[in-house]
Amino acid sequence: SHNVCQDRTGDDNLQSMIVGTVMRKIKSRTWKKQRYFKLQEDCMTIWYKSKKAGNAHSTFSVNDVETVREGHQSEVLLSIADEFPPDRCFTLVFRGRRGNLDLVADSADEAQSWIKGMKKLIENLENMGESEKLDQWICEWFKKADKNNDGRMNFPEIRVLLKMMNVDMNEHHAHRLFMTADKSQTGTLEDDEFVLFYKMLTQREDVLRVFQDYSGDGQKLSLRDLEEFLRDEQLEEVDRVQQLAMELIERYEPSDTGTKMLKAMSIDGFLMYLASAEGSIFHPRQQSLYQDMTQPLNHYFISSSHNTYLMEDQLRGHSSVEGYIRALKRGCRCVEVDCWDGPNGEPIVYHGHTFTSKILFKDVVIALRNYAFKVSEYPVILSTENHCGVEQQRVMAQHLNTILGDKLLKSTLDGKIPVSFPSPEELKGKILLKGKKIGGLEESLNGPVEPEDSLTGEVSDEDEFIQFNSRSFPQKSKQRLSKELSDCVVYCKSVHFSSFKHSRIHSKFYEISSFTESKARKHLREAGAEFVHHNARQLTRVYPSGLRTDSSNFNPQEMWNTGTQIVALNFQTAGVEMDLNDGLFSQNGRCGYVLKPDFMRMSERSFDPEVPINREGYRPLSLCIQVISGQQLPKVNIKESSVVDPFVRVEIHGVPLDQAKQETRYIDNNGFNPVWYDTLRFTIHAPELALVRFVVEDYDKASRNDFVGQYTLPFSCIQQGYRHIHLLSKDGTSIPPASLFVHVRITNLV
Repeated sequence: SHNVCQDRTGDDNLQSMIVGTVMRKIKSRTWKKQRYFKLQEDCMTIWYKSKKAGNAHSTFSVNDVETVREGHQSEVLLSIADEFPPDRCFTLVFRGRRGNLDLVADSADEAQSWIKGMKKLIENLENMGESEKLDQWICEWFKKADKNNDGRMNFPEIRVLLKMMNVDMNEHHAHRLFMTADKSQTGTLEDDEFVLFYKMLTQREDVLRVFQDYSGDGQKLSLRDLEEFLRDEQLEEVDRVQQLAMELIERYEPSDTGTKMLKAMSIDGFLMYLASAEGSIFHPRQQSLYQDMTQPLNHYFISSSHNTYLMEDQLRGHSSVEGYIRALKRGCRCVEVDCWDGPNGEPIVYHGHTFTSKILFKDVVIALRNYAFKVSEYPVILSTENHCGVEQQRVMAQHLNTILGDKLLKSTLDGKIPVSFPSPEELKGKILLKGKKIGGLEESLNGPVEPEDSLTGEVSDEDEFIQFNSRSFPQKSKQRLSKELSDCVVYCKSVHFSSFKHSRIHSKFYEISSFTESKARKHLREAGAEFVHHNARQLTRVYPSGLRTDSSNFNPQEMWNTGTQIVALNFQTAGVEMDLNDGLFSQNGRCGYVLKPDFMRMSERSFDPEVPINREGYRPLSLCIQVISGQQLPKVNIKESSVVDPFVRVEIHGVPLDQAKQETRYIDNNGFNPVWYDTLRFTIHAPELALVRFVVEDYDKASRNDFVGQYTLPFSCIQQGYRHIHLLSKDGTSIPPASLFVHVRITNLV
């Protein structure tokens, strides 16, 4: 099969990577150790070990590397900048939450070899088609199991491989497949025989069944057969069906079959289509930017992070600029910074009164400048929690102005006094500061504010941790606010919340209040409809309780149900809460903004999440999901002998009435191709707010079930019919080729 390695003979960089290089792996100013790095022959795996004999080696896959940064582009490398010049330094950034690998080569040329070579390998992977990826995956397994490296596999090696691949197959069946694949009758399988063995092993009876239902002759789908399937099963738009059928044959039917000439589709082409993005459960149209981005800013849910600088827990965890880079790369559009007076007149960022490490405010602003608009051009809100004295507040203002330049929004868009928010579209490429402000927008536009006014309320709202420990830290009384910093705040003035009624009468649209999760819960139970109304006019931010010192998260769905835009989560903590956040924001081009349903944007409409039945335009839907089968589920238990006993749970997250979950049976000992054919049914009262989460777990009657994989998407983005769901790991990164095959139907209840 074609793979990356075919290009390597002409590529000096890859050649020298295969030979290998000694480089320094850097963990801190003091931890710098030499390691021998080399690219394996498969051009897919990096192998490294320490120079001492007998030490174990480590490997990682090129697949796991997201990007390469050149020069001093990480905190670790910046800390040793005086020792090693930038042209010898580079950083490998991994997907998910895995730490960076910081390296220093012995010469600039060696560094360039690795930088260019890695970039080429990453680019090749990104350009690979589905079938190439599969062949590649098969080859990787082959190499893992070919213990004596002779390029062939005997039957005992095949048995070991099947275990590694999560297949528990009886001896007899495995042997029969082995004999059939051994075309050369040598008692071993060579490369192409192994690919045949794998393809026989992964034959999809479930897909074949659907194929034969629609095929006139049981051999192929004619153009008409395929149109019928797309219209009746996949519910594609009737007027598009003919065109679509032609396109799918063109795109997915292998060209070496005569079928393509006949304008028809074979089982192979059909399977390729079902495994592609078009065959996935997520509607491709809604994966790109499809929403109206010209509504006022407060009409959108905004992907938001809490204490963005923390990489771990809230008490003694590590603070890092990487926290900002990672959040921004995941599409986060509201990041948070806690500022305190630091040494040498430089403000520092850390979780006050705790043992978390400290970083410079200036470095956070530089990261913001460099990464804010890499994945989305829509505005970023910098939420400040300010504990600095006036002097260092001036320094903060200076950094914001000099580092961000015209990216920092300094005045209203047209210089006039506005009555509502500008839109994400109008604010593209801008960074908005959220913080305390002296006076309002009106005064600052009408002329200078007298410095005497600078004695305003406390500069910071969120001192939950301090209340929690109030015996040891008396709360600061009124703190002065510097005019320079106040002037940087335009559309997001932090104010103290008194009541919905008070806000309705007195508040300006640009005033924003922050609630801890428990306060927000109290409001939503006591006055859900008022909360929704409030958010149709103003921004609200909700953040995790100060008791969550382990950086755990609350369920964001509850808060989205009230129309709260800025629901701040600990991005560094994997789990269902971040799955929901990733799920909601995986639509609309992953730009970090999702338009709220119209009934949450209109001041004349009333919506109470606790009683969705009362709203105008209420139309409940029925969701029916047949969970058919699973493919190549990853092994969770490290024990050699164990194979998963998988089951699927489908969860609906939405208004309280819609919260529900149902499970399939579990299948004994088969993570490779379990088959369920179990049907789960749900009623959905507020489909516009619902998310659907598919979770696969390994059933264990003695202890907690182990997590295998999950996938979360908005109900409104579901494609009906026969669909594949490509599972994600705990970290939200993909785990190819693990998938579920389902059939989905959505019908009106009334």
